[in-house]
Amino acid sequence: MPIFEYICLDCEHGFEALVYGEQKAQCPKCQSKKLAPQFSTFAVSAKSSSTSTPRTAACGSCGDPGGPGACSRRDFN
Repeated sequence: MPIFEYICLDCEHGFEALVYGEQKAQCPKCQSKKLAPQFSTFAVSAKSSSTSTPRTAACGSCGDPGGPGACSRRDFN
């Protein structure tokens, strides 16, 4: 199931949506269908040794290199 990220062009709300087949997403905040698709980042889990230093990945919501929770996107909630 593909998960897509969007920004609503009417209320500027950012959200993720599961989209099936020909179905169109709509904003959960204002129900608008005027949406701008966003480039998504994805997380990859790999086994690592206990001696390696853990690396911080970019934020999955906005791509901020500060990592998860460091969103630089305004009002992503």
